[in-house]
Amino acid sequence: MTAAAPTLEHLATPVVWADDQARIVGVNAAFPRWLGIGPRRLVGQPLAALEQEGDALARFLEQGEREVLRLHRIALGVPGEAPHMADGWLTRVDGGWLLEAHPSDGLAVPDPAQALPGALQAALKGLAHELRNPLAGLKGAAQLLSRRAAARQDDAGERELIELIGSEIERLSTLVDQLLSPVPQRPHAPVNIHAVLERVLRLAEAEGGKPVRMQRDYDPSIPEFPGDADRLAQAVWNLVNNALQAGATTIILRTRFEHGLSIREHMHARALRVEIVDDGRGVPEELAEHLFLPLVSGRAEGTGLGLALAHQVAREHRGSLTFRSRPGHTVFTLLLPQTESEGETAA
Repeated sequence: MTAAAPTLEHLATPVVWADDQARIVGVNAAFPRWLGIGPRRLVGQPLAALEQEGDALARFLEQGEREVLRLHRIALGVPGEAPHMADGWLTRVDGGWLLEAHPSDGLAVPDPAQALPGALQAALKGLAHELRNPLAGLKGAAQLLSRRAAARQDDAGERELIELIGSEIERLSTLVDQLLSPVPQRPHAPVNIHAVLERVLRLAEAEGGKPVRMQRDYDPSIPEFPGDADRLAQAVWNLVNNALQAGATTIILRTRFEHGLSIREHMHARALRVEIVDDGRGVPEELAEHLFLPLVSGRAEGTGLGLALAHQVAREHRGSLTFRSRPGHTVFTLLLPQTESEGETAA
């Protein structure tokens, strides 16, 4: 590793290198500067000791079966100092290891399931009860519109919109029923993530209002995977709708397939990354740490339920939902792990 050190030293990206025993032998200037410490506190330390939350590095180094580990939202630092979050790579190189960190301003907020008191659960059930009657009225109106459109033989576009209204009312009714009487999750079935995203795009286009440019950035090689298409559509739609409410003029739906990813402190050989990127106002700083809690909203007219539900859907799929945000650039990242036996058919 000593031959590579001069080149790495001039990189702006924080980099640390270790010997074949995974003990740190050098760092570039960017790494200790990023952590806010002196380089002497790092040299000689075990590489795995840099991870302050979890043990993904230690487990990967012990296995020694793969050459590269992709890191997602790993907390790096030294004992006694505040850890810093980063994405990056751990790579086996000649005679040792190279750890490259990309500082991340994304936030992993507290688990709403552990922060929701009983009184708030009761309030949500009360809200669900109040929603039942208006939803029943909307369902009846949608059915009447559908029959009239069929009798008049209206154009296909109008009938499609009416069918969309009906399906969304059914989905909301199901959500209300689940709040009032929780039921076990439905068995997962093969899901084409791009079909889910296209459904969300149709909803966004039907939303109306000011023009918003919706962009697709899909990885066509992504295979189908076991999941709940309706729940995933609900989660992504909530994230897109959140962007619309934040004044976004451009929203990008991006998919990627990744290998060797740590999600919620568990290593997964393969995972699907779905990103919703927008140029809206961003997440208010005072809400950042509580954003996924129910009834937390930055808008006076907001319910604060959409992001909490999206977070729950991610957990139902053994995944995670995080975000990073600044005015003009917000990214919500949904990570969905896959097992070795999943994904034989390309989407």
